[in-house]
Amino acid sequence: MEKKPFYITTPIYYPSGNPHIGHCYTTVACDSIARYRRMQGYDVMFLTGTDEHGLKIEQKAAEKGVTPKEYVDEVVKTFKKLWSYMNISYDRYIRTTDDYHIETVQKIFKALYDKGYIYKGEYKGKYCTPCESFWTESQLDENGCCPECHREVTEAKEEAYFFKMSPFAERIEKLLTETDYLQPKTRATELVNNFIKPGLEDLCVSRTTFKWGIPVTFDDKHVVYVWIDALSNYISALGFWNEQYNDFDKFWPADVHMVAKDIMRFHAIVWPAMLMALDLPLPKHLAVHGWITFNGQKMSKSLGNVVDPFILGERYGADAIRYHILREMALGADSSFSNEIMINRINSDLANGLGNLVSRTVAMADKYFGGTLPADREAGDFDAELIAEAEGLVAKVDEFMDKTQINNALAEIFKVVSRANKYIDETAPWVLGKDESKKARLATVLYNLLETIRIVSTLLSNFMPTTMPKVWEQIGATESDITYENAGKFGVLPADVTVHRGEIIFPRIDVDKEIEELNKIIGSNAEPEEKADDGFEPAPIADEITIDDFAKVDLRVALVKDCEKVKKSKKLLCLQLDDGFGGRQVVSGIAAWYKPEDLIGKKVVIVANLKPVKLCGVESNGMICAADTPDGAASVIFPDQDLPCGAKLR
Repeated sequence: MEKKPFYITTPIYYPSGNPHIGHCYTTVACDSIARYRRMQGYDVMFLTGTDEHGLKIEQKAAEKGVTPKEYVDEVVKTFKKLWSYMNISYDRYIRTTDDYHIETVQKIFKALYDKGYIYKGEYKGKYCTPCESFWTESQLDENGCCPECHREVTEAKEEAYFFKMSPFAERIEKLLTETDYLQPKTRATELVNNFIKPGLEDLCVSRTTFKWGIPVTFDDKHVVYVWIDALSNYISALGFWNEQYNDFDKFWPADVHMVAKDIMRFHAIVWPAMLMALDLPLPKHLAVHGWITFNGQKMSKSLGNVVDPFILGERYGADAIRYHILREMALGADSSFSNEIMINRINSDLANGLGNLVSRTVAMADKYFGGTLPADREAGDFDAELIAEAEGLVAKVDEFMDKTQINNALAEIFKVVSRANKYIDETAPWVLGKDESKKARLATVLYNLLETIRIVSTLLSNFMPTTMPKVWEQIGATESDITYENAGKFGVLPADVTVHRGEIIFPRIDVDKEIEELNKIIGSNAEPEEKADDGFEPAPIADEITIDDFAKVDLRVALVKDCEKVKKSKKLLCLQLDDGFGGRQVVSGIAAWYKPEDLIGKKVVIVANLKPVKLCGVESNGMICAADTPDGAASVIFPDQDLPCGAKLR
């Protein structure tokens, strides 16, 4: 039977510098989904690549005294080296300097021009070279700088071609609000209110002030500007309007485009508009993730605060890094990177959790039965619960992978790992091993543990592809035992399975020692405890209260489902929250420090039992908890993102 196609893409990365841990998240996430779909039997096309044109590349090359092509050739080698190191199983790697892609882009540009969707005009406005972005005056930050990287912008005035966006506004609004194209859906309101409702502005799609780009065939003064060039990669890589490949009819429309939130607008609005203008089907899903932040800022080359994944991988292995970034990042929300968070996650989940489970189980099978279990069995307490959780795991993982919620899929797997470790404590194999009459019961306990390990490691192989084969070797699993079909069955290993003791798959790390060493190498995410005088004077401690007084304040964890500015105020944001009991609306005076889109998908702490008040005519049912910073800003308190909505603080 012919396999069902599945097409997933990363954004194509801009090779103005070496890749960092932020690039890793998107690519590892897509790789995990691609591997999972292959395991399920899909015919997968997994695309990644590099976006190699633009002014910044031209400038970087000039600084180094090489041509732009020579410059990107060297950087692309580093990207490919990292993807190999991180075990990225991409099927195709596209470079926008590839001849076939250039052919497709030129044909698309001409087709849109012939249809009247592209026209010649003059661009006037602000331009940020590091971000390769045009901005209007109103879009700049409070210092008149780029709203993305906060660097200075330059005045730009030049002849340019523009893509008409307004004809597609109504269809795009319906796409965002009435379909499940955008994930998470909470982003739709932000896009509609900020870009569609005010009127879609035409998009500048050519430049004359630099030459490193794809020439416009009918006007050689112009090169194609980034978005028509970059976005077209998703179809040029399949052979659309070129002879390089012949996969367009098979794989288009894409099942998943995964991007970070800083390029969400272009994929949620510009790309659908281009496809509509070309009368092509739209992608099925756009999965938008947040940023990996460092010291509270987006991690990016423009900001100079990146973390080198090669350094981390050398110390902990690629699989540990893959697991950490996948487990920490929730779709739509930012994830804070720190050395301490990473090491604690590796210790708690991989060393103490999975590694301990494998090590203990295999060691006991070797100690009590010489490595080969007897076929005799005796059921007992706790068996049914463990078996049910293990057998039901694949359905739960399927559900979350279908929603691109990889962190939740991993959480479900590690719930079963925790249950298996608890099962060891409940059944006490070391006690059973002392009683000859309990050998059948002991064999049953160890078999149940080996089967549970087989199931979780089969599923985890999509996320940690290097380590899981080592687990299979230790538990005596063969290739036929570790299929997707067998991941939902209990009792696949032979009754007399033979185990093989091996190395510890995830050694425990000395946290304090390792953090000290790691901070020397890549820097600490934490502010030093002793700083130069910053002029900050803490507010005086309030009058003492009793514990009964404090108990009257009901502090709860809530999820920000939606957020927008209050129209009559420059200071207020209106947040729609899930507090575990339903929806609630809270107005908060934090607009000077937070954009609405940066709060959506995050968990916050609220005072839940304040009496409702109206602020600028908008009702507020509670208060967002925040702290004062030395410069007088408000810093919202973000609790552990694993805490459930409605969790009470005490």
